[in-house]
Amino acid sequence: MKQQLLFLSFMIMPFVSFSQEETFSINAEGITLKEVLLEIESQSNYTFFFVDSWLDADPISVNFQNKPLNTILTEVFKDTYLNYYVYKNQIILTPNNLVYDALPEGFFGSENDTMGNSLTSGDKAGKRNMENISPIFYKGIQNRNLNKPIKTLSIGKETTAKSNKKYSLSGVVTDKVSGKPISNLAILVKSKNIGAITDSLGYYEIKLPQGANLLETQSLGSENLRTRVVMYNNGKLDISLNETYEELGEVFLETTNNNNVSDAIVGSETINVEQIKNIPLVLGERDILKVATTLPGITKAGEGAAGYNVRGGRADQNLILLDDAVLYNPSHFFGIFSAINPFTSGDVNIYKGSIPAKYGGRLSSVFDIHTKNANTQKFSGEAAIGPVTSNLSLEVPVVNNKSGLIIGGRATYSNWILKNLDEESLNNSEASFYDIIGKYHHSFDDKNKIQATGYFSKDKFSLTSDSLFSYQNRLMSINYEHKFTEAHKANIIFSNSDYKFDINYENDIRDNFQSGYNINESELKMILDYELSENHNFIYGLSSKLYVVDPGEIKPIGGESEITKLKIPRERGLESSVFISDEFKISEKLLLNAGVRYSIYAALGERSQRIYETGLPKSTATVLDTLNYKNNEVIETYGGAEARLSARYFLKPNLSVKASYNNTYQYIHTLTNNTTISPTDIYKLSDLNIAPQKANQYSLGLYKNIDNNLYELSAEAYYKRSKNLLDFKTGAKLFLNENVETEALQGVGKSYGIEFLVKKTRGKLNGWLGYTYSRSLIKLDSEFNEQIVNAGRYFPSNFDKPHDVSLVANYKITKRFSFSANFAYQTGRPVTYPIGQYDFNGAEYVFYSDRNKYRIPDYYRLDLSFNIEGNHKIDKLAHSFWNISIYNVLGRNNPYSVFFVTKDGKVEALQSSIFSVPIPTITYNFKF
Repeated sequence: MKQQLLFLSFMIMPFVSFSQEETFSINAEGITLKEVLLEIESQSNYTFFFVDSWLDADPISVNFQNKPLNTILTEVFKDTYLNYYVYKNQIILTPNNLVYDALPEGFFGSENDTMGNSLTSGDKAGKRNMENISPIFYKGIQNRNLNKPIKTLSIGKETTAKSNKKYSLSGVVTDKVSGKPISNLAILVKSKNIGAITDSLGYYEIKLPQGANLLETQSLGSENLRTRVVMYNNGKLDISLNETYEELGEVFLETTNNNNVSDAIVGSETINVEQIKNIPLVLGERDILKVATTLPGITKAGEGAAGYNVRGGRADQNLILLDDAVLYNPSHFFGIFSAINPFTSGDVNIYKGSIPAKYGGRLSSVFDIHTKNANTQKFSGEAAIGPVTSNLSLEVPVVNNKSGLIIGGRATYSNWILKNLDEESLNNSEASFYDIIGKYHHSFDDKNKIQATGYFSKDKFSLTSDSLFSYQNRLMSINYEHKFTEAHKANIIFSNSDYKFDINYENDIRDNFQSGYNINESELKMILDYELSENHNFIYGLSSKLYVVDPGEIKPIGGESEITKLKIPRERGLESSVFISDEFKISEKLLLNAGVRYSIYAALGERSQRIYETGLPKSTATVLDTLNYKNNEVIETYGGAEARLSARYFLKPNLSVKASYNNTYQYIHTLTNNTTISPTDIYKLSDLNIAPQKANQYSLGLYKNIDNNLYELSAEAYYKRSKNLLDFKTGAKLFLNENVETEALQGVGKSYGIEFLVKKTRGKLNGWLGYTYSRSLIKLDSEFNEQIVNAGRYFPSNFDKPHDVSLVANYKITKRFSFSANFAYQTGRPVTYPIGQYDFNGAEYVFYSDRNKYRIPDYYRLDLSFNIEGNHKIDKLAHSFWNISIYNVLGRNNPYSVFFVTKDGKVEALQSSIFSVPIPTITYNFKF
């Protein structure tokens, strides 16, 4: 049987009635409405057109003996919202509304008919009686706020009887969590000055004109909901609302929004910050970026490693933005904790495939994190107390309904724990961190808004008695928004970011020293958003960023230290860009997002630059000259056009295919010869001797939603080529090296993979399962042996992990109790092993394999947690939440790294692990 929805955009041919002689007999118990229609089709040449979801699946009983078809259909559709229309041997079902053969005379509202003839007096009378005709038309209203789509509901069943001017809409309004009725809630249609108030039982009744009405709810303590209702007849609409002062992570808002299928952007992810409180993580700390690693294509080099690897890219190839300012080190405590406060975070969007044109400067991904706005009506807050850390955030109204301030802070008391451990080797250890963030936002009027954010974090650690390491992030941003019209707005943003680390070494008086490093950047950008029409949405603007890098210094501590003071000259660079993109709706099926970004970078003086002999390795022996550049004098420039293309094509309304192409430039590099990124890694700007990194990425994806978006399925494949990737010679000295280009190797890379993701978005059991197969390879080849690695062949990068599986599951036992589980499996990362020994001049040496030829053991981990919500009473001081979790339930001794030592003339392999035993945690959270 044909089952499809027939869309009518023009008048249908005259009605064809049923044959008077044709009758049917159907007698059945427990038959569904769909089976009734199938039986009619089997007895005749009629074909029904409908959507399965329109038909009630509950069984019914029918008893028709030699009855005309219209009698049968009228009876079986009597208690439904379905109407039917017959055209020849086709029967078209329609929800709520009727299909009309013709419009009444005078419908188009002119004194002439459609042929230009004058209307008769009778025609004019028909025009005057327009208000009594049945057909209901309404103009679709475009919703510009994509974050809050307005749902459209049809109410009642249209009939052929004379139309009323108004219909009755009634129902009950309840709290979504407790189920209790909400009284004294206003239900309004502002444009028509119509309103009603719920009674003590939450009941309301309101008279609405036929056609479309924009219904709004207003009440203190409950969310404001906007719903468009189309009135065809009297009907019911029950409404459930969330409390405004508590956004429970367990609540799933049901909506027809299917952005994962309909958007043109490939490889984008959104993290719901409220939901992640149930995911069991180490030491009970809610962690946004750790949750990101459970999504396909995003990994870490190892447990406890700082930095993230996205689609085979290096950790320094990710642009991590906090309110439009760059966060250079997003980790605390060697990567065990994230530097992002979850209590103050709002939107988290990750772009790993198709990167919008407004972002630039990195090759692999963008993590765009925004702090939420404070409550402007009442004072509120949230806090958490855990075994190692505590967290507190406060929301303070400044001007009622106009401005507010949110402040958040986290700190650890791990120093106190270390001092009380019965372990002599840790008595002099130190490990602590804290971070604080504040955001103020103010709405001057509907067209002008401003927000300002400040953030600071600091880590200190000392795992030996002679060295103290510390590093800190500081950033600020100011964002001014102006609306020229509802369709055209502009954001002017200024940001500044600063990252630094210090090392204090005090052991031998002659060797005591203090060393440090600092990078600072300031950016000014303007982003404009212009919705030209329903088919074109332009985003365009320009930006300019100034880098200032102090590559490092060392100075003696105390008068007896023999350390020579050294300061590496400052580096400066200016990166500017202009960009434009258009989301172009070519047809109902095809959506194109096309953009271009042109970036240009200039390395600036005051600095000295060596000129090396062409075609020879860079070394002291091949220096031809040294050039001195004055302050702000341009040393070298790089740049080019960056294409950002992506497209979506609907195969079906809930099935789409997407493709994208990006090319990107990156003018800043990380100097490290560690396996993973560390707090003491330093950054190097492109200059006369170090070229910028470049990448080209191709992506293709298939996306499918099932059962009204209950399940989301996706499969994405990508292929990326990179140039000028920075690597280094074995044993290279990078820190405090004024001519680091003599230690550098620049090679090419390629990465490819396929990612699968299955999500269940709501219900008692929800979560996701992700699997990634990927490869990340690099090639370092040259005409000179000293610059060749692995014979100039491609070899696995340090973070190449072909197989990656993540499972996140939440099961809600009751409204207050839930169970969560998190499972992760990854292929072991590459490592270089010693494969032999040899003697030379009486000394024993180790002979190593090709770089990254072997792998450490595979990684897997299972975490479990039990979550307890406090009771949902409205009148109480605070709303609480307990999380009882066990990290690494299986006690898997996952190796972080493998290293080799020579002991008693023999080479022994050792491995280090971060968490090799189950770690139980109890964390108490509360909102007030």
